[in-house]
Amino acid sequence: MNFLAHALLAGDDPALVVGGVVGDWIKGPLPGRLPPDLARGAALHRAIDSHAETHPAFRRSRARVSTARRRYAGVLVDIFYDHLLAADWAALHPQPFADYRHAVYRQVSERFADLPQDAHYALMLMASEDWFHSYARIDGIADVLARMSRRARRPNPLAGGEAEFLADAEGFRADFQEWLADARRFAGEWR
Repeated sequence: MNFLAHALLAGDDPALVVGGVVGDWIKGPLPGRLPPDLARGAALHRAIDSHAETHPAFRRSRARVSTARRRYAGVLVDIFYDHLLAADWAALHPQPFADYRHAVYRQVSERFADLPQDAHYALMLMASEDWFHSYARIDGIADVLARMSRRARRPNPLAGGEAEFLADAEGFRADFQEWLADARRFAGEWR
């Protein structure tokens, strides 16, 4: 769900970026049906997810989510962190955001034939609707959460989840900044 953060943490290697972006669609042991270079990106995605789940700042962010949505706290925090990354991009990355996001979309499209079929539709929408750009706005996050809620198999409280962020935006921001600094170190060492 936090596609932008996974792309950023993958660094400059296009295969790691693509593998990181599609990591949520890759199930089972690696490399599976993926080429080895993309499997390495999916492995980094999994390592980053594990790192996040145990990180104190990420745990604090999950605890900020109300009990009504606590079961979905990890998903919400992933989305909130992508929002903060997109909104503060100029302070966090030297490349202009438009150039970066279009480069990621291009890298994904160049490896489309290597990616799982069930990811194709979402990845095409990601680029055509410029999801990364929409993450920078709270209404973009609201739209993401509403779409996720509708696609889920069971009723869930994801729609309207942006209210959780708005209730403690500065707390989430502080957690995110702490987490991102550590995640960058972790991903750099992993690479």
